[in-house]
Amino acid sequence: MAKLQAALDFVDVARALKCAREAVAGGADILEVGTPLLKAAGLDAVRAVRKEFPALPLVCDGKTMDAGRAEFETAAKAGATMATVLAVASDATLRECVETGRNYGIQVYADLLGHPDPARRAREVEALGVDVVGVHCPIDEQMEGRDPFERLRAVAREVSIPVAVAGGITAETAAEAVRAGASVVIVGGFLSKAADGAAAARAVKTAMETGEKVAGDLFHRATGDAIRGLLEKVSTPNISDGFHRQPCLEGIRAVVQGAKCVGPAFTVRSAPGDWAKPVEAIDQAPRGSVLVIEAGGVPPALWGELATHSCIQRGIAGVVIDGAIRDTVEIRRLGFPAFARVIVSHAGEPKGFGEIGVALRVGGQAVRPGDWIVGDDDGVIVLPRERAVEMANRAMDCLEKEIRVRHEIDDEGRTLNEVVELYKWEKGK
Repeated sequence: MAKLQAALDFVDVARALKCAREAVAGGADILEVGTPLLKAAGLDAVRAVRKEFPALPLVCDGKTMDAGRAEFETAAKAGATMATVLAVASDATLRECVETGRNYGIQVYADLLGHPDPARRAREVEALGVDVVGVHCPIDEQMEGRDPFERLRAVAREVSIPVAVAGGITAETAAEAVRAGASVVIVGGFLSKAADGAAAARAVKTAMETGEKVAGDLFHRATGDAIRGLLEKVSTPNISDGFHRQPCLEGIRAVVQGAKCVGPAFTVRSAPGDWAKPVEAIDQAPRGSVLVIEAGGVPPALWGELATHSCIQRGIAGVVIDGAIRDTVEIRRLGFPAFARVIVSHAGEPKGFGEIGVALRVGGQAVRPGDWIVGDDDGVIVLPRERAVEMANRAMDCLEKEIRVRHEIDDEGRTLNEVVELYKWEKGK
């Protein structure tokens, strides 16, 4: 029977221990002091987990690359029953880890992270004497929409020792991981971000034991146009937080409060008040796209209620105007997602200046045809098309992380400062 390993990927020991208690209550078989926690708190984190759970298998995820003897010896003395070494390390380092493991009674887990031929390397490290090999789809690759199961199947065919799998595993994917050959299913974010870690662990265990996935609304990663579904769930602050504080388009604000638009940009350049090209673009834009109009950021208006009615008929997802809009009472009644820099009453004339389907400069940022646009009450944000999948997945990750923090504030009577131990992480402290 495959075992569930709970990865405690926190940066403070108190929150890690709380999650560990929940995971064990939900059926976790193994605990792991994750790399972020180990880097933040050192081997004291291993000691703390061992003290509270004296009989449970405990992994120290140090990802050793050199000094195998020293790192495995200290991990063992701190209370770990297994430690990790990267399979891309030299054979000399792998042998040091194996020999130290035998001397100190600690198992050796070779993480195949980053190796170009994981199946071949798995055979090699098995021959060197490691106890477990791990197929790892790292967080940064998950955000690009990748998954570990193809590599998992290839590795499981090549070795006789247990194979662990990590990388965005949830109650929806745990059963597939077991079918693909995993002896150990490592779950991190699905537990550490859940409001109820015990319930999350039970859901994963149920999936592993029954072979049936347990569906949920969160913890999905997407590729291609499937990112639309993720972007409809997240906010522009989520997108900003997930992508290094990316700002929204400066000065562009929602005309209709509560209306949200998501879709690839269909671009229009026009002169102030010249509504010819914007109206023509409505007939050319694909369903589900967002019209983005560069119009000098000043009046007269080049958009109103009749253009809005036309967009609704054509299935356009929204309009973003670096210029002026009018007829906002009717547009609000329709609930159409419209965003603009200026609201005025007077319109311009249809002169036909401008272009359709060209790169623009809107709100101080570049917008190209096919870039993804998300607009809500906090503003309009641009996801460059070549990074849109990653940005959408990182935004979902931010949304998920907020769940547990919100739970600890609202349900446990704590403040944000208390939950994240803010003072500890201030610069210079």
